[in-house]
Amino acid sequence: MASTAPDAVAVANTSTAAEKPPDDKSKLKTFLGILTKTIGVADLASIRLSLPASLLEPTPNLEYWNYLDQPHTFVAIGDSDDELGRMLEVLRFWFTKDLKYVKGKPCKPYNSTLGEFFRCNWDIEENQPAISVIKTLPSSGSSIKSATSARPSSSSKNTENPIPGTPLRAKSKPIRVSYLTEQTSHHPPVSAFYVDCPEKGLSARGFDQIAAKFTGTSVRVTAGEHNLGIFIDVSKRNETYRLTHPCASLGGFLRGALNVTVGDACYVTCKESKIKTILHYLEEGWIGRTQNKVEGIVFRYDPENDDKIRIRDVPETDILARVSGNWKDKLYYSLGAKPVINILQDPSPTLLVDLGPLSVEPKLLPPASSQLPNESLKFWSGVTEAIKGRQFSRATSLKQEIEEKQREKARARDMDGAEWQPRFFTGALTPLGRPELTGDGREVLEKLQRGEWELAEKP
Repeated sequence: MASTAPDAVAVANTSTAAEKPPDDKSKLKTFLGILTKTIGVADLASIRLSLPASLLEPTPNLEYWNYLDQPHTFVAIGDSDDELGRMLEVLRFWFTKDLKYVKGKPCKPYNSTLGEFFRCNWDIEENQPAISVIKTLPSSGSSIKSATSARPSSSSKNTENPIPGTPLRAKSKPIRVSYLTEQTSHHPPVSAFYVDCPEKGLSARGFDQIAAKFTGTSVRVTAGEHNLGIFIDVSKRNETYRLTHPCASLGGFLRGALNVTVGDACYVTCKESKIKTILHYLEEGWIGRTQNKVEGIVFRYDPENDDKIRIRDVPETDILARVSGNWKDKLYYSLGAKPVINILQDPSPTLLVDLGPLSVEPKLLPPASSQLPNESLKFWSGVTEAIKGRQFSRATSLKQEIEEKQREKARARDMDGAEWQPRFFTGALTPLGRPELTGDGREVLEKLQRGEWELAEKP
């Protein structure tokens, strides 16, 4: 017995011993090998690829996938006293919402499980200036009164200001933004989210769902049929903005360095102000180097006859402003129909946002003792600890156990004829595009605003 004990201990320790982590190139080579088996599959997202833990980042999908990478720009929406200024504030938010792709590498987080949820807060200084413009909008019937727009300044050294060259607001107490998201459907995989900032009269909501297809060299990602965009409600202005998502491509598998490129059009619309934006992301040819360029126009439109989907479709007389720049660097706007030409030759464009000094804003998370078992951070904690400890075999085993338990629960519901319902949102996929909160959902957000993390487990 004594002679076999050391061997038994050695076997037991194989699941907890640190393993050599694969480098990025070997990760991508393995991932590419898996992807090649899916050529011809219409939607990778629908089959929920189960990857070994060594290919995953130790991050739950619901924690990773949010649009508040720079919440300062979100709370500034609606500050401008003119309609065009408010649309530009929405665009400033748009270009900062996915800093994770600008500042970091794309990653594969854990697949969300049915009923899993995530919540957090941000307490932020209100330091984004209202965007004011001097212009009479055509067909508006009134002039916009405003101060001159802030100009970019290369001499600005103020590290407290996330947009150099723009005036800082007076110091005030932090603005609290609360976030709640829940996986509401497994087939297809869909999550609902709600962003709440009652102090500023702002909220945002939508369904997150992607469709993905491997083309042989890259993964083409589009919005799923239930993902109709981000809906931002500005109650103090009685305005709602809808922001649709462009298609993107995840490439770089052959070079060993993942990168995101965008080559599509997307739209921002506000029926109340009758102002629309078309943003066209330019994707260079496969021989040329990606420049990450984007150009767009802001114009008057008819919400009852919304047929303008290309920049060239819009008459110059309807154009209020133009937007241009690099969606990973600096974005500019100019008023009127005049194109934003070479910035070095034309000093007239105004800086909309400089992404250079910005970074992903950290979240305020619930303490571990207040998290429920199906809350993302606690739900995946064992897998996360194993990956961070370089125990990849153990992490894969724990991940597979979680996936099998979810399948068992699904089989049990099927046998009982039970239909699963989300806790925090009124439907798995409806109302169309704009999820509604349940009583529990409203209560969670109200508690988050008060800084209260305690939450009873659902029976």
